[in-house]
Amino acid sequence: MASSSTPKYNSNSLENSSIKRTLKDGTNWEQNEEIPRLPGETRVTDKDVIYMCPFNGPVKGRVYITNYRLYLRSVETDPVVVLNVPLGVISRIEKMGGASSRGENSYGLDITCKDMRNLRFALKQEGHSRRDIFEVLTKHAFPQSHNLPFFAFANEEKFSENGWMVYNPMCEYRRQGLPNERWRVTFINEHYGLCDTYPSLLVVPYNATDDDLKKVAAFRSRNRIPVLSWIHPENQAVIMRCSQPLVGMSGKRNKDDERYLDIIREANGQISKLTIYDARPSVNAVANKATGGGYESEDAYPNAELFFLDIHNIHVMRESLKKLKDIVYPNVEESHWLSSLESTHWLEHIKLVLTGAIQVADKVSSGRSSVLVHCSDGWDRTAQLTSLAMLMLDSYYRTIEGFEVLVQKEWISFGHKFASRIGHGDKNHADADRSPIFLQYIDCVWQMSKQFPTAFEFNEQFLITILDHLYSCRFGTFLYNSESVREKEKVTEKTLSLWSLINSEKSKFTNPFYTKELNRALYPVASMRHLELWVNYYIRWNPRIRQQQPNPVEQRYMELLALRDDYMRRLEELQITNNSKIPNSSASSASPSQMMSHVQTHF
Repeated sequence: MASSSTPKYNSNSLENSSIKRTLKDGTNWEQNEEIPRLPGETRVTDKDVIYMCPFNGPVKGRVYITNYRLYLRSVETDPVVVLNVPLGVISRIEKMGGASSRGENSYGLDITCKDMRNLRFALKQEGHSRRDIFEVLTKHAFPQSHNLPFFAFANEEKFSENGWMVYNPMCEYRRQGLPNERWRVTFINEHYGLCDTYPSLLVVPYNATDDDLKKVAAFRSRNRIPVLSWIHPENQAVIMRCSQPLVGMSGKRNKDDERYLDIIREANGQISKLTIYDARPSVNAVANKATGGGYESEDAYPNAELFFLDIHNIHVMRESLKKLKDIVYPNVEESHWLSSLESTHWLEHIKLVLTGAIQVADKVSSGRSSVLVHCSDGWDRTAQLTSLAMLMLDSYYRTIEGFEVLVQKEWISFGHKFASRIGHGDKNHADADRSPIFLQYIDCVWQMSKQFPTAFEFNEQFLITILDHLYSCRFGTFLYNSESVREKEKVTEKTLSLWSLINSEKSKFTNPFYTKELNRALYPVASMRHLELWVNYYIRWNPRIRQQQPNPVEQRYMELLALRDDYMRRLEELQITNNSKIPNSSASSASPSQMMSHVQTHF
């Protein structure tokens, strides 16, 4: 989406005002304008600066700030250097140098971004040139801290598809064959009275009454009761999700909660124990007792078996990503690359998340056992595990639309705290709630797509676009912490969905090697030898590292498909010409595809 800071070699003169281009992010730009703009995007200010490019040295240019983006274009046109950064990507803005700074280019602004890059601009010291741009940037990059709306509420783009129509919870549960004689849909949370971070529509055991659910809610952190995420179409085993039980130091018990877990176990006629996967390391789960939390003990839940998955908390993940950024930006740590990468523990965390999800999926599919997944509050590690297990078990979620449904359901509707974890429009960059949990999930999906290159309908660009707009605030999709807040803010009425953009130009995000398969479970290999650093995402700003774009194999495949289509069209034309000459020919009954069938090749 956003352009990198690498030089752009452009044969068209920027002065040529008759040319209109469409940029990579869909923005139209008349070249006599200073900057590209989206409908609803307004220019706020502009200033001459020196961009301290970490790859090519100082670049003189003009920076333009709108209510959506920071856009820099170099003065030199050979080559043109362009920066196109949505303001939502900015995490921190600092002043660099003071009035007494004497070094060349030592006075200006330092900008830290959420997408693995930093920007530095040097400014002239006279007047209040820095103060003005600092104030404008701070105000528009952090609208929530200045009582301003997100750009998503000003965005007036038009798309051929309405992304808000992608996910309808009732349709998705019906696709899974629900409700049935063992599972029912409840509207007890219709006005978010039971749990304000859960969706309004929930699927629970048929034999559990709404009164039972209220009693269970009192014993689960944040009232996040065990509810159904997915049901296996053949063996009827289910994936349930919830938060930790409120056991505390005294080892409290709750008969209603214990009975409810038994009802879940019995719902698919299961004789064996219910499997509970606690995403946390066991040490952390025990420590949580001190703050009123805890886990399901064998004494209280004799019909359940508990496994800890050793996935670390949000603070560990945040520190791990910081270390990763240090070794990939601006310069890649070449001399001790493998040991430096290992010291970040990033791939180790990816491995643990994938390993946990494989265990969940395998227990449901091969073990024919229902599982219950939770962490502490059930909105971070729990979402990673349930959505990855569902991706492994259900081929529908590997399609473009199916994956959108999966994200809407398991992450957005079930209350992953996007606002807190990403810090949309919030200047408090040191907030302890920030954490790359969703990025980690998308990385796991990318690892799976590398191991199963024909199993996913979407390509790498699809995943990168999702991550870019996770930060951009151009769409309402990832704004706020829960469905209840989104409803209050009228997000679906007043903003656009990211899926509108993607579904309006699906070909751009389609994997040409995709082969549709039904009900094939995918189990990736989660050993360190098979996991890779996602270079095209984490190191994409470095022109010296970046891989060939687009992928040459994919490019050649697309060319061959286009060639085949061209031959088919020409064959059709020849057939029409032939038919007009020989009206009674038997060839007239054969379609070009039938005539081609014996020579078609499955690439």
